[in-house]
Amino acid sequence: MAKLFLNTWIFEDAVKQGRTQAELVAQVKDLGADGIEVRREYFHDLTMELAAVSEAATAANLAVALSIPDELFVNGAVNEKLPQYIAELQTLGAVKAKFNLGDYANFTGDLATAFKDWPADITINIENDQTALSGHLEPIYAFLQDAKSAGVEIGYVYDLGNWAFTKGDAVKSAELLAPYTDYVHFKNAADTDNGLIVTTDLAEGLFDWEAIYKLFDKTVDVALEFPMATNEQIAAQVTMLRHVMEAR
Repeated sequence: MAKLFLNTWIFEDAVKQGRTQAELVAQVKDLGADGIEVRREYFHDLTMELAAVSEAATAANLAVALSIPDELFVNGAVNEKLPQYIAELQTLGAVKAKFNLGDYANFTGDLATAFKDWPADITINIENDQTALSGHLEPIYAFLQDAKSAGVEIGYVYDLGNWAFTKGDAVKSAELLAPYTDYVHFKNAADTDNGLIVTTDLAEGLFDWEAIYKLFDKTVDVALEFPMATNEQIAAQVTMLRHVMEAR
């Protein structure tokens, strides 16, 4: 059964005021989620906080995912920090990790060899971000095809809102990438009067998120990932998403 995660970007104001992600675990549980996606950039003391999140999530019976603001490929090579990230994920007890693709275009190695030490119990994913390097359909699709051909289990995080920032075709991308998708990040986006694009909640914005969600297998995990001001707003978004999930 698909799980509903809350990404801790939701609690951006609380984090800025000093709350740790471990302290957010109980709140995520109370808001009706099945998992918490913590952000590596929000940790101040990795050694202590990774273990604290793991302990709190185990007690709350929540799954844990980790968003890593780094690239899987750097200068045409697999990121040399991967062993460090694997150790962090294991301490965290994470079931999935999210990276940006990075410079895969210049990679000349063997994918099966490059990822042979990745733990089988942690799903490794790449996401479409808001950059020219890692935010467009074609390089992501090409990489996922290559990984599958090499027998490497790497999945995909479809981030709905980010397609607005890169001017991508959100529907075409969902259709092509659905077979590789492990996880969907839900946030909407809207144009402002001054020409900027802003992140919005699901009830507003450019995208028919319900129609796009139906393009993915119903077993795919989902997350809410945009800042929200109150528990009431978060709960309303959880209820809205959960209702659509259960109707499938």
